[in-house]
Amino acid sequence: MAEPKGKLESLRDWVSEHKLRTVGSLWLSGIAGSIAYNWSQPNMKTSVKIIHARLHAQALTLAALAGAAVVEYYEHKSGAKAERYAKFLPIDNYSHKE
Repeated sequence: MAEPKGKLESLRDWVSEHKLRTVGSLWLSGIAGSIAYNWSQPNMKTSVKIIHARLHAQALTLAALAGAAVVEYYEHKSGAKAERYAKFLPIDNYSHKE
């Protein structure tokens, strides 16, 4: 009988399945947080606040995409991705263990 997954393992699996949704969510939360922070700065013009928020969100997005690339690389090296998609492939036509 398989052990139930922990919260961290479940989160990792969800992020692995939904990489683009994760990056988009990070971007949205990053720009919202940056706008909130920049709006608390009283000596800035509105246009500068928006530009700073966009730059912060862009940096966060690049970091999230780099993280997604690391996860993709790890899955490729460990073979987890092949196991996940094996149920969709016919066994006879794609056997590479010969």
